[in-house]
Amino acid sequence: MGSKFIVLGAGISGLAAALRLRELVPDARVRLWEKSNRPGGVLRTVERGGFQFEQSTDNFITFVPWGLNLCEKLGLTDRLVRTNNRDRRTYVARRGKLYPLPDGFMMLAPTRLWPMVTTPLLSPLGKARAGLELFLPRLTDERDESIAQFARRRLGREVFDRIVEPLLSGIYAGDAEKISLLATLPRFREMEKKDRSLILAMTKTQKEARRAKREEESGARYSMFVTLREGLSRLAEKCAEALGEDVIQYRRAAARVDRLPGESGAARWRVTDESGAAEEADALICALPSPVAGALFTESVPEAARYYDAIEQTGCAVVSLAFRDEQIRRKFKGMGFVVPTREGGSIIAGSFSSHKYPHRAPAGYTLLRIFVGGARAPELAEMPDAPLLERVLTEIRPLLGAEGEPADVEISKWPRGMPQYHIGHLDRLARLNRALEREPTLALCGNSFTGVGLPNCIHTGEEAAEKVAKWRVSE
Repeated sequence: MGSKFIVLGAGISGLAAALRLRELVPDARVRLWEKSNRPGGVLRTVERGGFQFEQSTDNFITFVPWGLNLCEKLGLTDRLVRTNNRDRRTYVARRGKLYPLPDGFMMLAPTRLWPMVTTPLLSPLGKARAGLELFLPRLTDERDESIAQFARRRLGREVFDRIVEPLLSGIYAGDAEKISLLATLPRFREMEKKDRSLILAMTKTQKEARRAKREEESGARYSMFVTLREGLSRLAEKCAEALGEDVIQYRRAAARVDRLPGESGAARWRVTDESGAAEEADALICALPSPVAGALFTESVPEAARYYDAIEQTGCAVVSLAFRDEQIRRKFKGMGFVVPTREGGSIIAGSFSSHKYPHRAPAGYTLLRIFVGGARAPELAEMPDAPLLERVLTEIRPLLGAEGEPADVEISKWPRGMPQYHIGHLDRLARLNRALEREPTLALCGNSFTGVGLPNCIHTGEEAAEKVAKWRVSE
């Protein structure tokens, strides 16, 4: 009889791990434990009244292959929908109004100078300080630094406060004063080392960017972001269907993990659920959030648990609002907006969801997704719905010119659901990986490691499967 594998957690990482195990070790018995009654974890799509509400992530990037590859394996490529190319602009809040992000600004640096010169987001002194970046020396050592330190050092405080900080908060829901540059955006340090100036490095990419845009407009299959027409829940459902009914055990959560001696020298594992029932496995993959996983392995693999548990988490909430088009007086042709911390308030960012993907709302309606909480106010991820909605409406009405009550509302909350890649994150990962090297039958995966996006989560699950399958083949 083949080896037995247990995978804990049927979020997209655990689903990807189980699928990859079935590919690599066809004779294996794979069991996937899931605490809830459905697959997908935070991937959750709600269809109601012609609206499509995504309760967490609502699309994924295509310039890394893992999301697209999984869709291809599952026969979903014909259901992929690209973003509406007419409305690519991002806005930034300043003094209660939304202004376009300078055209060509990418995360930490501009690719074009004139939009930086003319933007109302920066004062003349702020623009002059940003221009000095062309003449600054490069950093010569290898030390890590926060996104805030790097951006202020290269482009000045004003560019950081008014542009960089809200962009980073919109992605990581974190504190840019703590987020590690090397763990999140290492290519900008490489640009500094190679070209000295970020502006010089970024402007050199203009020609390539224009070429890529022409290729996309002349018939490229995908845009930078895509989603599934039926919603991202469909991706999880197709994974579950491919695994089969005998693999996933719903409403089963791990309460304890014990390390057992194995005949080959590699450990075996006993997992006990909340009812007290236990199963043993030749290898174990844990795809649970880092706080949960850290607690499970405190006794069985204490060194790994210590480093895993040290990865901090923050919480956020997504408030989706459906308005009739005439209720929004200010018209914006863009994908969404970000709000700097210095503006105050609860909102981190907002997405014009039905601008990005028109199928998400009936004709005559606009669907918004508003993100609140994060490192700025993690308690909002646990606030009751009514006061949270009132707070969001109070802030969004003057910003967008929204009038009256929304036609529909969907609120989802994710306490401690966003890992924070703080300074030292890469060192913690290295120590965690060294501890796991001594356990060839144990692998961890999920969004706590190398990226919060859906493709990265899929990739960590597949890598986890490849690790334990390698042990099985070499045994």
